[in-house]
Amino acid sequence: MKRIVVLGSTGSIGKSSLEVVRGNADLFQIVGLSGHRNMELLKQQIKEFHPKYVTVGYWEAYQELKTIFPEIQFFYGEQGLEELASVEDYDILLTAVSGAVGIRATVKGIEKEKRIALANKETMVAAGSYINDLLKRYPKAEIIPVDSEHSAIFQSLQGNDKKEVKRLIITASGGAFRGKTRIELEKVGVQDALKHPNWSMGKKITVDSATLVNKGLEIIEAHELFGIDYDKIDTILHPQSIIHSMVEYQDNSIIAQMGVTDMKLPIQYAFTYPRRVSNSVLESLDFLKYGQMSFEKIDTQVFQGIDLARKAGNMGGTMPIVLNAANEIAVDFFLKEKIRFLEIYEVIQAAMEQFPREEIQSLEHILAKDHEVREWVKHGKNYCN
Repeated sequence: MKRIVVLGSTGSIGKSSLEVVRGNADLFQIVGLSGHRNMELLKQQIKEFHPKYVTVGYWEAYQELKTIFPEIQFFYGEQGLEELASVEDYDILLTAVSGAVGIRATVKGIEKEKRIALANKETMVAAGSYINDLLKRYPKAEIIPVDSEHSAIFQSLQGNDKKEVKRLIITASGGAFRGKTRIELEKVGVQDALKHPNWSMGKKITVDSATLVNKGLEIIEAHELFGIDYDKIDTILHPQSIIHSMVEYQDNSIIAQMGVTDMKLPIQYAFTYPRRVSNSVLESLDFLKYGQMSFEKIDTQVFQGIDLARKAGNMGGTMPIVLNAANEIAVDFFLKEKIRFLEIYEVIQAAMEQFPREEIQSLEHILAKDHEVREWVKHGKNYCN
C-alpha cells in the first residue's frame, strides 16, 4: 500500500491522480490533500478519501474546514504546503501545484527522502541545479516525472545506458494555434487560446501550449532531469499526441512511449514505478481510431517560446527563473486581457534583457529572484510595443 500526499488535489492533475487512486484502492492510500480555491471540491475529496492532513489556501476556508472535520490536521497557505510535505507517514509526494510555490514543498519532500511524483515544471526549470544537488545529499529520495513528455522519456530510457543517448525528441501537439502565422496570431483572443485540440488542462498550461513556451520549459526540465545537453534535445510537432516523446540512441534506434491523451497513465507510473499494474480508469490506445500519425517542423520564428527558453537554459544560472516568472505573469495578463497574445513573448524578452544572469546561491536566492521578476513585470510600463 503506497501512502500518497497530493499537493493541488483540486486541479486537473490532482483530480486525475485521485481517479487513479479510486481505480486501485487496494494499492494506494491518500494521506494528505491540498486545495487552493475550489473548497467545495476539496470537501468532497476529504469525505471520500479521509486524509489525515489537509492544506487550505484561504484563511476563511481553513477555519471552516477545521470545524467541519475536527479529526483532520489542517495547515494553511504556502507555509502549509511545506508543513504537509514535512510529515513523516507517507511514501509519495505528488506536486501538482502550479508555479514556484511548489518548489519549497518539493524540497521538504526530498529532505524527508520521499519519492517525488513531479508534475510541477517550475521546480526543475527554476531550481533544477539546486534540486539535483539536494538529491545527491538525500540519495534515498527520487524524482519520477509526471509531465507526459518527461514520463515518456523516463520510460524510454529504462534498461538503457544514458551514455548511449544520441538525442531526446520532445513532441508537441502545437496547441490551439498550430500552423498560424504571426499576422493571424495578432488577432487571437483568450477563448481562442484555450481551445486545445487534444488535452484538457488548466488555463495557464493551455496558453503555454498555444505559445509553445511549454515546450521551451520542457527542454530546460529535460536537461535538468536527465542530464542531457541542450544541443541533444529536439522538439517536433506531432498533432495527434499519440507519441508523447522519444529517445534516439547512438545506433539510430528510436524508442518512443505512446498512449492516449490522458494524464492518468504517467501519474500511475510515477506511483507504481518500476512496476506496471492494470487499472480500470486507464484507457487503451486504439490505433485504428486515429488512423495516422504525422509530424511537422516547429516554426520558431512565429512561436518564439522555444528559442527564448533555449537561450535562458544555455545561459543558465538565474535566467531560467527569469524566463519562467516573466511567462507566468505575462500569461496571467493575457488571460485578464491586459496584453495581446504575441505580447507574451515581448514580456519574456524584456525581462531577460532587464535581469542579468547570476549564479544561484541558495533556495532563498531562487525564490527572491522569482519574486523580483514577477514584481517587475507586474509594475512594468514599457516592455510591450
